[in-house]
Amino acid sequence: MSPNGQAEPRDPHADGRPRMRAVVGSTRVEEEIFGRVFDGKVVRRLWTFVAPYKGRVRIAVGAVLVFTLSQLLIPLLIRYAIDYGMAPGAPGWLLAGIVALFALVIAVNYGASLLQERITGQVAENVLFDIRRKMFGHLQHVSLTFMDQTEVGRLMSRLQGDVNSMQEFLETSVQSVGDIALLIGIVAVMLWLDWQLALLVLMVLPILLVVRVLWLARARSAFMAAHEANSVTNGALSEAIHGVRAIQATRREGLNAELYAELTERTWRSQLRASRLAQVMIPIVDTLTGIAMAVVVVAGGLMVVSGRIEVGAMVAFLFYIQRFFDPIRSLTMQYSVMQRAMASGHRLTEVLDVEVDVEDAPDAVALGPQDDASVEFRGVTFGYDPAHPVLKDVSFSVASGERVALVGPTGSGKSSSISLIHRFYDVQDGSVRVGGHDVRDVTQESLGRHIAMVLQEPYLFTGTVMENIRYSSHWASDTDVTEAAKAVGAHDFVEAMPLGYDTLLDERGSNLSLGQRQLLSFARALAADARILVLDEATANIDSYTELQIQKALQKLLEGRTGLVIAHRLATIRNADRIVVLQQGVKIEEGDHDALMARQGLYSKLFTLNHASFDDIAEDLDEEERKVAT
Repeated sequence: MSPNGQAEPRDPHADGRPRMRAVVGSTRVEEEIFGRVFDGKVVRRLWTFVAPYKGRVRIAVGAVLVFTLSQLLIPLLIRYAIDYGMAPGAPGWLLAGIVALFALVIAVNYGASLLQERITGQVAENVLFDIRRKMFGHLQHVSLTFMDQTEVGRLMSRLQGDVNSMQEFLETSVQSVGDIALLIGIVAVMLWLDWQLALLVLMVLPILLVVRVLWLARARSAFMAAHEANSVTNGALSEAIHGVRAIQATRREGLNAELYAELTERTWRSQLRASRLAQVMIPIVDTLTGIAMAVVVVAGGLMVVSGRIEVGAMVAFLFYIQRFFDPIRSLTMQYSVMQRAMASGHRLTEVLDVEVDVEDAPDAVALGPQDDASVEFRGVTFGYDPAHPVLKDVSFSVASGERVALVGPTGSGKSSSISLIHRFYDVQDGSVRVGGHDVRDVTQESLGRHIAMVLQEPYLFTGTVMENIRYSSHWASDTDVTEAAKAVGAHDFVEAMPLGYDTLLDERGSNLSLGQRQLLSFARALAADARILVLDEATANIDSYTELQIQKALQKLLEGRTGLVIAHRLATIRNADRIVVLQQGVKIEEGDHDALMARQGLYSKLFTLNHASFDDIAEDLDEEERKVAT
């Protein structure tokens, strides 16, 4: 039966038909790391975040040691009150003094505990904030190669879940110091009070040790299985949310729900097993506590009768036994906390240690008004995997103020070329030059100010329309923003919105049409007033009427600016000053429309055959035509 009392889900392959796992993505869980209880590398790295607060940590450790000392003194005071303060003929002031001292120790105990909890909580929160800020800042600068290869869900998990695990570890680690100190202190005091009775009590420890060794192996396996099952289930949930359109389009809702139920049941079973193993040590410790107390009552009682020890000493022993197993119980509960912390710490350091491949050179210069808006590729070879280049010895130049179109079939290297201009990646060979400078020799900030990009998929952020247009030009005035919106034809629909430019956009601008989002991204690029304007299929998802508006606006806006346009549709590039034709990472043609038509190459062939897009080359050119075209 499942946890909700329903019948077991049927075997997904029982009907003989192969079936996909619901919507489970890549889980790539580092399970071998999860099995560690202590990882020196992780602890050393964590200490770099704790070090700024080491003064507070010392105070917290001091407070927990004072708290531990007060815990050790309380049974002793009770012992002296019974054996001496209440003894026949004892002066009244002695008992009163012991009671006053007892009250003072209780007050110190409370104060030390409060101080330790407060400081530990503050330090943990500060470290949590510092780790998140460090990770966020680092992720803003890592190379796009890393971002291309990493799932967003995994990064979000590390920024949230893994950081929270580290916070939990920090909050319990100081307490662990107190637990260990309390254990040592109790053993020392019991041996001081009566070593023979103490040894009788400590005889239960070997039993606890054996049980713990046997328990650890099974507990580690259970915790790892629960962690893996939970990761798989979360991965399925994430893909189901992001892929809901595809799921509904293929009518997979029922099947996916059934398969997801199987995943959740497996997670439930593994979590239940881990929970049971985590809880089994508590009753064992409680049982051993009872056995130890029984030993003290029997053996200690006989010693009291024989006069070897006082009644107060035996009572103190009972208190110490009860407190002796409290830190053992606490340390047992902290075992899984430490395991999660080591696994989370490993994943966090993985992200923090990702190298930033694209950085400013020590002597990098800033592009300024004195630099022109030219772009040049000199023998550029580039590949996301260097062993498989997507651009091969590509050379072309764009003069300042010139409008050049990059065209070619999908996979020819057009978008990669644009990425290199903005230095999202570094070339393996050759150079990309902007304003006469190698992009590796200029600051990335000035390069970003020099170039404005409009991509095929517009990305708007949660915020007002005004804030989104001003996103890349925070210095722009409200007038600059409205003028940019008017220039691309966005002003009218913005003014028609409830609050105009102060209207709050939903996540990714989902309360706008795709065409409206693209118009706002155009306005954003124009508000930046960059000298180079890059359009990467920026009009591909816009209706013909809106595209016509933008084409008219671009004719005016590109005046005095260098324009690079990536396009598939031939109709959008005919009026470019020059056209660079790429195929399979190689430049095969270059010239204006008339020159390319006269050359009778690939461009001419596609245009003559009335192709709407360069993507048609894969299907419509026969082998002989392909040879002529290339």
